[in-house]
Order: sequence, then C-alpha cells, then structure tokens
Amino acid sequence: MGRAKDRSLIGKEKGPGRKTKKQADPVHLIEPTEAKPKKRRKNKADTEKGLVKKKRKSEKPIEEPLNDVEEEKEEDEVEMKIEEEEEDKENKLEDLSKLQDNLLEKATGFEENKAWLTATNGDSGEDDDDMGVVGDDFDGEIEGDEDGEDKTAESDEEMMGDEFPQDSDEESINEEQEAAAEEAERQETAKQITTFVMPTPEELAEEGIISREDRNERIRAVLATLADFKTLRQADRNRKEYRNLLLSDLCNHYEYNEFLMSQLMEIMPYGELIDLLDAQETRRPVTIRANSLKTRRRDLAQTLINRGVNLDPIGKWSKVGLVVYNTTVPLGATPEYLAGHYMLQGASSFIPVMGLDPKPGERVLDMCAAPGGKSAYLAALMKNTGMLLSNDASKERTKALTANLHRLGVHNAIVCNYDGLAFPKVMGNFDRVLLDAPCSGSGVVSKDPSVKQSKDEAEILKIAEMQKKLLLAAIDSADHTSKTGGYIVYSTCSVLVQENEWVVDYALKRRHVKLEPLGVDVGKNGFTRINKYRFDKSMSLTKRYYPHTHNMDGFFVAKLKKLSSAVKTVKENDKSQTSDGEDEEEEDEEDEMMEDEESNDAEDDDEEMVEESGGLTDSDKEEEKTPAVEDGKEDTSDKVISEESPQKLSKSKRTKVKKGKKSKKVKEEKSVESSEQPDKVKLKKKKKKSESST
Repeated sequence: MGRAKDRSLIGKEKGPGRKTKKQADPVHLIEPTEAKPKKRRKNKADTEKGLVKKKRKSEKPIEEPLNDVEEEKEEDEVEMKIEEEEEDKENKLEDLSKLQDNLLEKATGFEENKAWLTATNGDSGEDDDDMGVVGDDFDGEIEGDEDGEDKTAESDEEMMGDEFPQDSDEESINEEQEAAAEEAERQETAKQITTFVMPTPEELAEEGIISREDRNERIRAVLATLADFKTLRQADRNRKEYRNLLLSDLCNHYEYNEFLMSQLMEIMPYGELIDLLDAQETRRPVTIRANSLKTRRRDLAQTLINRGVNLDPIGKWSKVGLVVYNTTVPLGATPEYLAGHYMLQGASSFIPVMGLDPKPGERVLDMCAAPGGKSAYLAALMKNTGMLLSNDASKERTKALTANLHRLGVHNAIVCNYDGLAFPKVMGNFDRVLLDAPCSGSGVVSKDPSVKQSKDEAEILKIAEMQKKLLLAAIDSADHTSKTGGYIVYSTCSVLVQENEWVVDYALKRRHVKLEPLGVDVGKNGFTRINKYRFDKSMSLTKRYYPHTHNMDGFFVAKLKKLSSAVKTVKENDKSQTSDGEDEEEEDEEDEMMEDEESNDAEDDDEEMVEESGGLTDSDKEEEKTPAVEDGKEDTSDKVISEESPQKLSKSKRTKVKKGKKSKKVKEEKSVESSEQPDKVKLKKKKKKSESST
C-alpha cells in the first residue's frame, strides 16, 4: 500500500525541483467521443511557419492584380505582332501582284489572264501566298490550296490561341521572288545578246574609257555571237571584225599585250578562254610534298593536322602530295619543315619527275635544278643511291639548291654550276636527263603578273631558240645504250605552242629520238595540229596542264627515248617529211575544211559586199600590184619553209597544191581512158559533153 500511494502521488506533488511530465491516460480507457486535441507548446519553428503563412496570405491578394496586368501586356504584344505580320503579308502580296502584272503584260493573252486572275482572287478562298510565280511559261493557271480554305481566318484563330504562323510561307514567297528575278535577268541577257550591235570604228575611236562591267558584258555578247555566228551575226559584219573587237576588249580587261592574248585565243576555244583568264588571276592552292627519305605522308599529315593545318591528299595520281586549304601556323617555319619532312612544291612540278621515273643505282642529270624541289624528289625515288648531278647556270641559285638538299637529307647529289649548252662536253652518258627549261612563264601568270606585258613576240622566239639548243644538249648527254634508261623529259611552265610542241618537233627532226607515254593519267594531250601548224602524230603523247581544268599551274611535259647518238641528216629529214606528207595528203582536204569553216562566212560576206559595190577586194588589189613572174623563172617564194619551224602553208600555196592534185587526177584519167577500149572512151566523151552543155 505504501508503494502504491507513493506511485499515485508521482506527478502531483510540487516541489522546488524540476517539473515532472504528466503521464497520459492509457489509450484503451479513452473514449473517442471525449478525445480532445493535444495542446503543444509553440516552438521557434512553429512561430516561423506561422509568419510564413501570414506572409503568404498577405501576398495572395496582391498577386492577383499583378497577373492580370501581365496577361494584358502579353495580349497587347501578341496583337501588335499579329498586326505587323498582317502588314508585312499585305506588302508582300502587293509586291507579288505588281510583279505578276509586269510579267503578264509581256505574255500573250494579257487581258484574258488578268480577268481570270482577278476573278479567282475575288471569288475563291485560295491563299495568295501559295500562288506560283508567273513567268514566261505562264499557261493561265495559278497554283492554290488543294482544300480551298481561307487561311487568313485560320491564321487569326491560331494567333488568338498563342500559336504563331510558321516561316515556311515567307520562305516560299522569297524563293518565288528570287526565281522570278533570275528569270527576268536571263531574259534581259538573252535580249542583249540577240540585239547586240557591233560598234563602228568611228564609235570605237570616240568611245573613250568604258567601265569594266560594260566591257565584260560586251565580251560575253561577242563570245555568244561567235559561238553561233550564223544566226546571231550582223549581215554587214564578218568574223574577223568580231575577233578584233574581242581581242581589244580582252587586252584592256585583263591587261595583256596583243601578241600574248592572240596566242591564247588560238590555243583555247572560246568556251574555255574566259575560264583560263579568270583562273590566271587567282593563285593556286598551296601544295607540299612529303619527303619519303624521312617520313611517310600519313604520319606527316597527322602531325600537321594536330598543329592546326587543314589539308587533304592531292589526288590518286600522287602518293606524296598534300594540298593545304588553310593553316594557323606558317608552313615554312614548322619543326617538320626545318627537319626536312616536307618541301613546299607546286603540284605541276611533281609530274616531270614522275614521268622520268629514275631507278635506284642510276646516273641522273637535272640540268636546271634550282631551287632543288625536283632534285630532292629524284633522290627520294632513287632511295639515296646511284649518282644525281644537280646543275644550274646561276651561281646564286645554287646556294638555295644546296641548302634544300642538306635539309631534306639528300646524300647522293653533286651540285655544279655549268652552262647547260656545254654540258655534253663536261660529262655525258647519263641514264636519264631532266630538263625543266627556262621559259616565258605564261602558265604561272598568277605568281608573276608582269608576264602579261613583258613577253612579246621577239622575246618568245628568243626563249624558244634557247630551249631548242638546251633540249639537243640534254639528248646528247643521255646514253642510248643504257639497259634501264636513255630517257629525256622536257618540261616548261608555259602554255604557248612556240615553247612546247614547236621545240619538241624540232628535236624530233634533228636527233634519233621518239616520244614515249608519260605514265601519268592526269593532263590533256598535246597538239598534233593547231591552226596552220602541223606536228608529228606522236605529239599526242605529250601532256598539257591548265589552271582552270586541273587547278594547278600551266605546264607542258614530254618524254623522249634516245635511239641513237648519230645526228639526223637533211636526207633523212626529207624522207621522214615525205612519208609524213603522204600520210597527211589524205587528210589535207579534211584539215582545210576544219580550218576554213570559221573564215568561210567572212569570205562570203566580203564577196557579197564586193558584188554589190562592183569593186575589188584588198587581196585582189594586192595581186594587181605584184609584178608578174618573168618567163623561164620559177616563183620560189612559196617553197621556202624554215627547217626549225613546223610546216606552215599559206592559202595561196594550198590553192596551188589543190590545182596540182587536180592536174594529176586529170592526167591519170586520160591515161586510163587511153588504155580502155575506144568505144567506151567515146561514150565517156559524149557524156562529158552533155554534162558540160547542161
């Protein structure tokens, strides 16, 4: 009992000590109806929560008006955007309608189409934005929506639903406008070409200075008329006048002298002439050659890419070339360049070395070696074996030659300074000889624009004469008894015929050599005939390279095989010329037709003008002025043909050749007639008389 009493007094007694917690009644004794909520003492957290709730309650009535204001602002902005877009659409539709009206005026049946157009726009619900642009091929139909619904109402509903229209309609409108503008420009250019009027000499004299744009337009118009001369030419103008106008305009536009431009006009067709001249104005892409003596192309490309160089392989025809598009580091100062892993070298200069194809252990001569790119490539193909003689006539240029050979790790080369013309006396019996002859540089105008004005006819002929002598010296330096060699490669960085085919044709007539395939798939074949010049048929084995077709400098490469060390005599040349002449006699008529096609129209125009005026042409007046040939003396002026130049026949001689052929045919027919039976001969004579009477 004492213990129970003590337990009951627990929590009831109050003392000075700490307060004891009041125990709760057992749960099973508490009735659910009489349960009261517990009272807890408020902590700091509870007070903070209460303050937060109070703040939220106070903020709620303030947020509602703010949201209404923002919604109103957003609605205003949406309405403004909608109005602006509608105004833009209206302006664009007005522009389209004006453009359609202008184009419809040019088309046939304008009134009917216009009435139909207004009816469809007014009645149907088709959208004007989807109309096809009316051009020259307008058939009286306008494309519309398949559903035929009014898109303006739909666009308004979508805008009210916060869904803005897509930009596809605007893009389609812009594309249609651009297409219509392009068609209009084409029509204008076609009209200008068809209505091009050739200016008279007096107008050209008084013309003065013309803008580049006007001159360029006239060049295009003249080229178009020359391409379709029969339909686009003027009745009172001949082809020669158009050519002269084109020559003067091209010289003024591209700043060439008349001789060089006339040579380019003879070499290139009119369709490619402008492309060549434009390509000569821009520099070719930078190319490098991986040095196989020190690295591989794959490893070099990877290291340069890591340094920030954007490059690609130059093509399938080369295993060591790389073309550089852009770079963040100077290519002539990288550690790889200083270590001799690559050489800055033009793509066209790879081809002569690839054509020569030297073998390990051979004796090779590079007659004009500076600055050393080709010599280093030769040493790499020879794998630093054999003997490479790198010669250059300029002592100053040999310094760069030796420096590049040391940097690139070439050990089998000897650098010397001799004149190439005297080289066979100094040393000969080489297995292979490379002659990259000095030239006018007409193929690298982008590097040296001074060529346009500095190289005239006298300068070109002087350079060609030196090239002929150097080529003969290179042939004499080669060994025709070599088991693996006896090859000579001749190359120039020029596109002129006087420095290329003319020089090789001269060597074929002077030495026992023949042309061989180059072994490179890239390039165009050389000329076997051009204008009045005729070359050896094997000249097609040579290769030509142009900036506008191959994206490299203009170049010419020919590979010769030496057959004998003897020099050709005049009799042998005559025999070869006669054998070639017999083969070419069958093709003379075709050649004359091909050459005279361009000048036939001009001659016909001259004859018509002469018949109308009843006077004589300039050629007839010159023939009257020339004195008659005395009896017993032959006119040998036409027989003189320079041995160094290719065969060139004038029109007068060609007419004489034709007459000679006709006389021979007549004699043969007479001999055949005399050998036949007399009855048949009489019948043939009667037939001829009847034909002549008719």
